[in-house]
Amino acid sequence: MTLVQLKHLIELANSGSFSQSALKLHLTQPALSRSIKALEGELGQPLFDRIGRKNELTPFGQHVVQRARVLVDEANELRLTSLQLQKGEIGQFRVGMGSGPGAMLMTPLLMLMAREHPQGHIDISRGSTALLVQALRDRTLDALVLDIRSLQPATDLKVEALQEMKGTFMCRKQHPLAKKRSVSFEMLLDYPIASTPLSDEVARMLMERFGPRGHPDQLVNLRCEEISSLIEVVRHSDAVVLAIRASAPDLVELPVTPALNGNARFGLVTIAGRTEAPLLPKVRALMETIMKDPN
Repeated sequence: MTLVQLKHLIELANSGSFSQSALKLHLTQPALSRSIKALEGELGQPLFDRIGRKNELTPFGQHVVQRARVLVDEANELRLTSLQLQKGEIGQFRVGMGSGPGAMLMTPLLMLMAREHPQGHIDISRGSTALLVQALRDRTLDALVLDIRSLQPATDLKVEALQEMKGTFMCRKQHPLAKKRSVSFEMLLDYPIASTPLSDEVARMLMERFGPRGHPDQLVNLRCEEISSLIEVVRHSDAVVLAIRASAPDLVELPVTPALNGNARFGLVTIAGRTEAPLLPKVRALMETIMKDPN
């Protein structure tokens, strides 16, 4: 028994005529007759009685048609639901974001959902890389947006590098260092340094540039997962933040010597082999549009 046969049954029940039904279904009359006979053979009882030129449903046929209408309607609804899910019009999308991506991407993504997918559901989680990766593995998140340098290599993760963005030391415009043409690393150390947790790779880079005092455990005085909170502190104090330049366009980039020359590498992380969530292409496109260094 197939949905096609049930659709043939419903159409014949509506018209009572093999010729009219075959024409509407774009079939030959013998093909429609074979379809109905095959369905009757599978069900073990006749579905129609021939009365003159008209084909009328048997009592059993009336019962079957009622059930068939429900099944065909549910199949059509399922097909529509699938299309809506593919377009992101309905369904749920759960994404975890690191501190940098969260500062730049979270509000635009929420705005996109509100405007273009008002019937959809999105849950955005923030936290450390380790916690977000565990949630992804536990299937409580569908994807992550992270600085992929903070990831430990793993065969079960699919990592897609998308954007690189400049990292730098920044301060408020009224800061004592703001108008210096050159700022030595020693001058930086006179002020509190703020940062989100940094990866081992970034720690190695800082030590290569600035020596042992460049290690985050020595360098960073103010550390938390939320870059937005750190930036707010820097706006209202003499603290200096180490962050993505684009995360705080209103702050002043310090000309530190030697130059930091460090980039964050942002990407999407999913479970390898798992079907991509329908809304993930929208996140990918948004990242490529928004997560860019200012010109």
